[in-house]
Amino acid sequence: AFLKEPSDVIAVRDRPLLLDCEVEGEGPISVTWRRNGVPVATGVRATVLANGTLLIRNFSKRRESNETDAGEYDCAAQNRYGMLISRKARVQLASLPKFLSHPESVVVDEGGVARLTCQVNGIPEANITWQRDRRPLSHEDARYTLLPNGVLQITGVRQADSGAYRCVAANIANTRYSHEAQLSVTVAGSRIYREPVILSGPQNLTITVHQTAILECIATGNPRPIVSWSRLDGRSIGVEGIQVLGTGNLMISDASLQHSGVYVCSANRPGSRARRTALGRLVVQAPPEFVQWPQSASRPAGGSAVFSCTAQGVPEPHLIWLKNGKILTPGGNVKLTNNNTTLAITRITPEDEAIYQCIAENSAGTNQASARLAISQGAEPPEAPAGLKATPLSANGLQLTWEQPPEHVSQHIIGYVLHIRRLGEPDSQELQEAVSKSTFQHEFSNLEAATTYSIYLKAYSPLGASQQSHTIIATTLGGVPATPSFFTRVLNQTAMQVYWELPSKPGKVEGFRLLYQGVSHPDLQGQETFPGHINTHTISHLEPAAVYELQLLAFNGNGESPPTRRLVSLAEEDAAAAAAGGPTCNCDQGVEGSMPGLLIGIHTGLACILFCLLFLMLGYRPEAPNPETQPDPREPGAHVPGTHTHTHTHTHTHVILLCFGYFSSCLLPVSSSLPRPQRQDSAPAPVMVMVEPSPPVRQGTGTG
Repeated sequence: AFLKEPSDVIAVRDRPLLLDCEVEGEGPISVTWRRNGVPVATGVRATVLANGTLLIRNFSKRRESNETDAGEYDCAAQNRYGMLISRKARVQLASLPKFLSHPESVVVDEGGVARLTCQVNGIPEANITWQRDRRPLSHEDARYTLLPNGVLQITGVRQADSGAYRCVAANIANTRYSHEAQLSVTVAGSRIYREPVILSGPQNLTITVHQTAILECIATGNPRPIVSWSRLDGRSIGVEGIQVLGTGNLMISDASLQHSGVYVCSANRPGSRARRTALGRLVVQAPPEFVQWPQSASRPAGGSAVFSCTAQGVPEPHLIWLKNGKILTPGGNVKLTNNNTTLAITRITPEDEAIYQCIAENSAGTNQASARLAISQGAEPPEAPAGLKATPLSANGLQLTWEQPPEHVSQHIIGYVLHIRRLGEPDSQELQEAVSKSTFQHEFSNLEAATTYSIYLKAYSPLGASQQSHTIIATTLGGVPATPSFFTRVLNQTAMQVYWELPSKPGKVEGFRLLYQGVSHPDLQGQETFPGHINTHTISHLEPAAVYELQLLAFNGNGESPPTRRLVSLAEEDAAAAAAGGPTCNCDQGVEGSMPGLLIGIHTGLACILFCLLFLMLGYRPEAPNPETQPDPREPGAHVPGTHTHTHTHTHTHVILLCFGYFSSCLLPVSSSLPRPQRQDSAPAPVMVMVEPSPPVRQGTGTG
């Protein structure tokens, strides 16, 4: 692996140049250098030092042949395992060519705004200063603004500002002077009103992260306009690293990717809505950085190996693969997929044993990562990690910790990989995060609140991956699951089936807990716990014809949901009627039930009820009630005679018993010891009438 790689540098003609290249690994290691892909000849002019550094004694550019030592350099390190290529370093020759543009003479009214500019492209970028009448311009006057790109702004112009101006460009290669331009100041009479005018607005600019961007904006008018800045997308420009130069130029120091965008310069006339605007786009680029890099692996001959490489940057990096320093061409047992992010090697042979490199390149720079493929000789991968634990940190975060392995094991480990997915998700939705071999904890962020995750850990060595650790279940903070709903179906007098709905998203429930208990016999009880993907259960070997109370709740690592309760009766074998929640009729004792018999029983029962009602209302009147205060029994909600407090309660009861004794065989006996289920609505319970062949007359409790 590289300890130091060559970096971009600007060299000065006829001066020495050093390019770093330090490597660690099993010796002997030989280091060679290439320029633009061609080996650098060593000798009098160029030498490779003992630590791998390239020394060019006299960096030159020969005018007669137009040959130069500038170009893209990389170093190659090789040992018995293979070859490793460094990143490419761009070496430029310092220069300062002639000016591309010179300042032009200008005439400005006294009190107005003057702008002078010159342009030169130097390597490195030239430092530009200004002179007036061949003397350096004073930097102490706040009316003068000097921008690094060669612009001079003068606000509140005075007669003393008249003169000949020129710019001076200097860098390590040379110093140059521009042509002179005359600034003439006219005496202003009574200054008239003038609309705001932007003399120079921001230009489109492309820079690299951490560089400084200067967006120019200078405006004139009477009265003097106020310059302000905003972003076209409405986002805040911020304050950190933001500075205003002069009367309106925007400087962004240490630029980041978030600073990219379209900036709007507005020149506003004080006290009015009159304004002028100018736009400029700032593009901030970032060199490639690896999000996932290939890991060394050891595989037996005939096996398979997969190397993954993912890089981010602006613009999007392009990935290429090298094998022992040469461009890898896919084919045969070597395949590149997913935009070159995955390298797969199958049916491994000794020819595949090499050092593989992933090179990420974009216009902002290059980066490289490497891994070695070795053919194993029967050694075993490390043991599975132990002691994996999870601690909730917040609604979106979990912290994972595990035990540090013994030294004789850890010295062979090159890293760890954590595997995480929401509980109930398929393995294809699993996320993986690599962790350094010296780290025994890791924090997951950006998780979902109140969600349960399944997590395990693997250790990696050059021989491959270990067995996975034990899988743990962890829940982020944020609350307990929602109350589940469930349904029941009576199968027979001793068994029922319970089924419930699962959450729409995986991970929202760790499991379910089902509790059941006899209503009349509390000692008849049981409890079952199910994982989060189960939604049905059959309860058997119950007490025949008993009523049970069922409770179902969902739970996760934060606790249990409120339970859902339901009463279920096993009184009859008719499962469909029991599931509907209504009482059933056992009409086949002694004789076989039939539809005509049922119809006769219904008609007889209705006739009896009607006879009793007519008798109570018309035939029996122990005292004359007040019609204005007595409720009409035919009205909904009115009391049935005989059910309210009355001096003839016994007589009424006797009459009712005589009437109902006529068809008492149709009443459904229900044990008075069982609690009556509460109805959800206010409608009266349905009346069910059944016919028995020879019913004994008895008093019972009727339920509807």
